[in-house]
Amino acid sequence: MDTEVVVESLKSASAEPTLYERLGRRPRIEEIAEAIWNNHITNPLIKQRYVNSDPVKVKQMVTEMCCAGFGGPEAYTGKDMKTAHTGMNINEVEFIAVCDDVLDALEKCNVGKRERDEILAILYSLKADIVHL
Repeated sequence: MDTEVVVESLKSASAEPTLYERLGRRPRIEEIAEAIWNNHITNPLIKQRYVNSDPVKVKQMVTEMCCAGFGGPEAYTGKDMKTAHTGMNINEVEFIAVCDDVLDALEKCNVGKRERDEILAILYSLKADIVHL
């Protein structure tokens, strides 16, 4: 057997699963996106932001973004975060409300603490591209 093949085989055997895999891949991420949507449209701090939104499109974009960002094979076809949120004047309170909704959805979907913490860190890494006063 070729040494390179053995090395690659060992790497893949010992590689830790991605966040995407640990969450349960696309089907579970779709469930999480649905729970996030339900939280957002009932949250008095941000529900007005979603009044004229297409629920199918929003959930599709959230699913794609999460799948791609969490290590899955899917491509994200939406705008980058800065472009998507420019002109929306999203403030700190709204950003925190979104994060709270996401965390609540993750808990409702029985996502483990490690994964919730990783997702929260990802959300906060995007904050500068989302909050525009």
